[in-house]
Amino acid sequence: MKHASIYARDLLFLFIGFPVWGLLLFYSIIRTLYRDKKPVFYTQTRIGKDGKPFEIYKIRTMLVDSNLADDLRITSNGHFLRDWSLDELPQIWNVLKGEMSLIGPRPLIWAYKNELPEHISEHRHSIKPGLTGWAQVNGRNEIGWEEKLALDAWYVDNRSFWLDINILFKTLPIWALRKGIYTSDGKMMPDLQLKSTKTPTQNVDAIILK
Repeated sequence: MKHASIYARDLLFLFIGFPVWGLLLFYSIIRTLYRDKKPVFYTQTRIGKDGKPFEIYKIRTMLVDSNLADDLRITSNGHFLRDWSLDELPQIWNVLKGEMSLIGPRPLIWAYKNELPEHISEHRHSIKPGLTGWAQVNGRNEIGWEEKLALDAWYVDNRSFWLDINILFKTLPIWALRKGIYTSDGKMMPDLQLKSTKTPTQNVDAIILK
């Protein structure tokens, strides 16, 4: 699929879904203003298409200017937003700006820029990162990095309109049931640790292809 057609498709889906995501975003903003005050939003540098940095938008879920560890800085409202992935909704602005797509590998934090082997990084970042993706509907944070990277690589090689539709429809029940939000040790994102530096596509069929 060409980039222009993907962007047009994303705009169409966002327009159709506006009554739902618009209401959820509005609710999340008002809830955060009431419970945690300002600032409501924050940005974080992530790895975008072709390995270029961009600022991702999120709703703030942590205390500001605190010396506590990250896990202890999360507010009660922040836990609620994270449990329902509502803190990710502002990334729709990244989609509108053309920095992200609705479907694609989730954008990695910039600190991981030089952590992936070059051939894996170039392949993974040859397309825009997404709000949801093939790895998110096949385990999300319950699976390890090798599995995530294998699923992302498979998606890059097999991307199609109907695959994206499949991912969108699979995302809805996973979101509603709050599946795979946390790792086995309670983290929202496992630390990047690779056991192998081979191209992570060979064993994807054995990992999961639903």
